[in-house]
This record gives sequence, structure tokens and C-alpha cells, in this order.
Amino acid sequence: MLSFFTDFYESTALPQLFETPVGALQTLAMYVIIGVLFYLAIVKKFEPLLLLPISFGMLLANLPGAELFHMDLFIHEDGSALVLQEVVENGGLLDFLYLGVKLGIYPSLIFLGVGAMTDFTPLIANPKSLLLGAASQFGVFAAFIGALFLGFTPEQAASIGIIGGADGPTAILVTKTLAPALLGAIAIAAYSYMALIPIIQPPFMKLLTTKKERAVVMSNLRPVSKVEKVIFPIVVTLVVCLIVPDAAPLVGFLMLGNLLNVSGVADRLSKTAQNELMNIVTIFLGVSVGATADAESFLALPTLKIIALGLTAFCLSTIGGLLFGKVMYIVTKGKINPLIGSAGVSAVPMAARVAQMVGQKENPSNFLLMHAMGPNVAGVIGSAVAAGVFLAYFA
Repeated sequence: MLSFFTDFYESTALPQLFETPVGALQTLAMYVIIGVLFYLAIVKKFEPLLLLPISFGMLLANLPGAELFHMDLFIHEDGSALVLQEVVENGGLLDFLYLGVKLGIYPSLIFLGVGAMTDFTPLIANPKSLLLGAASQFGVFAAFIGALFLGFTPEQAASIGIIGGADGPTAILVTKTLAPALLGAIAIAAYSYMALIPIIQPPFMKLLTTKKERAVVMSNLRPVSKVEKVIFPIVVTLVVCLIVPDAAPLVGFLMLGNLLNVSGVADRLSKTAQNELMNIVTIFLGVSVGATADAESFLALPTLKIIALGLTAFCLSTIGGLLFGKVMYIVTKGKINPLIGSAGVSAVPMAARVAQMVGQKENPSNFLLMHAMGPNVAGVIGSAVAAGVFLAYFA
């Protein structure tokens, strides 16, 4: 009877879990972190559509003996390229799902859905908003430089810096190419800070603007014709992708999704991109990205540095947008509310809603949402361009 229980115990994953004291502590620490992420996603509702599958992917990757994911199939010590035959022969379930990340498929499909759901009308009506979206990329390049000083390689620094763009798919696309070993930490940091926008941004908005500036009421945006809406995604694709070809996977699919929507002749495709396709890809992306966060790689000093640098990048991006908003306030003699500059980070539409909320507290009759959506959607384009620049230089 005793041998039966002994054999049963040996057949479970428990011997692997408690194989070494250090390994057991690391795994248990990961379970605590995973539990916190579950709490944030389910109870606090912080980006639950992505944080929940990411958390569960982390759980699956940290189950001893499950053998669902093997990072060594994708990162070879000798620097050799990915061999699909190795994945087919030796991979687990999550290895196959991770191919969508490794090959850059999921981020582009996410941008297809985002484009179909995004209204670029405020940006078309007020092209100056593009400058605010560009100014909000300041944190991306500042964090890149900071990461270099902290000892990260240029490829790793670029992946960390892109967190400042507040765009999860963009961060994933850059990281899977330049620093795949950091993917779990960077993805979790990016989506966590996106969820914390209502907490992070308001203090900077109040610190860097005056009560008078926050109370500015902006004039109504001009009407935008259908012709302009249709031409916009085509022109943006041509201009951006000719200047920064490496941004084509993101910008191209973003604008394709938008064209499906505004053209009025592909409603079925637009709705599929917004709903079914977006939901399926979100599940696959979240689970496979979470699977990269195993205890050995995640519980390390570089992870803490990434979290700190990511927060710094996000804050500096917010500051960059606000300061340029103040410049535009001065140049236009008080016609632009500088709060909309904070929406230049590409977390659509949450950053625009925060600008609306803060502005309305100062002036209840103030409605900044549509004005803030201009810089907000410009930030999506800006972060994709920043990603293209990093990929062009370091890929």
C-alpha cells in the first residue's frame, strides 16, 4: 500500500515543485504575483480583457511538469534563427500559440481591430493634434536612454522604452523581435500602466497646468466629410510606411481596419475585425505572452528595473504631451486646453476620458473628450512609428 502512494506521489508534479528550496520559493512567489494580477483583473477590472489571459498564461507556464511552453525553442544560445520543425516536433500547446507572437501576427491583427474601432475624425478635423501625439513619445526615447545607462543592451532598451507609448501590441511586437526574453515583464508592465492611467496621469495634469488653463473651453471641431475619412487611412499608410518601412505591419493594419469601417462597403469585415477576430486574437496573445513569464526569468533584478523604467517612460510621455499642450495654449492665445496633451499616449480611449474628467472638474460645462481623441489616436500612430524606428535600427 505504501509503495502505491509513493508511486502516485512520484507521478505528480509535486516532486518537481519541491525539488529544491530555491525553486519552490520562486514558484510560490510567482503564484502570489499571479494571484495579485487575477485580483487586479477580476476585482479591480484593470484591463481585464488582456490581464486575465496573461495571468492565466503565467499560471500555465509555472505548472511543474506541464511542459506547455519551452522558451529555448525560440531563443537559441548560439543566436541561430527559429526552426519551425523543432517547434512542431518538440513543442507544447503554448509553443504553437506563441508562434503568433514570434512571427508578429497577433499584434498586427490586434491593430486591425483597433483601427476598425477608432474614429480618426477629431485628428482629421484638427491636424495639429498630431504634434501632441508626437510630443507624447518623449518618454519612449528618454526611457531608452535611461535603460542604456542601467546596463541594458540597445535592443533591450528599445523594448523597455516603447512601454512609454502606452500601447501593448506595439510593445509586444518590438520586444518579441529585439528582446524576447523580456517579453513577459514588458507586456505585464505595459498593460498594467495602461490600466492605471486614471491614477497616474491626474497628478501630473494638475501639477503642470494652471486652473485657468484646465478650464479652457475649446471651440467645436469642424465637420469631416466621408471623402476625407476614406482618404486619410490610405494617405497615412503611404506616408508613414514610405518614411518608416518597419512600421508597416502596425500602421498598415491599423489603417486597413479603419478603412473597412469608414468606407461603408465592408460592414461585415469591419464588425468581424472589431468583435470575433479581436476577441480570439486577444485570448491567444494574452495567454502566449503570459507563458513567457516563468519564475526563473521573471523573478530577477532586470524585471524590477523594467517596471521602474516603464513607469518612468509613461510619466515622461504624459509630461511631454502636457508641456507641448501648454506651448500650443500660448501660441494660440488660450484657444487650446493643454490637458488634451496628456491624451497623446496611445491608450485609446482611456487617456482621452481622463483629460475630459480633469477638465470637467474645473469647468462643469467643459467637454474635452472629442478634442482629446485627436491626440489620443495620433498617439497610436506615433507609438507605431517609434516602434518602426527602433526596429529599423536594431532588428
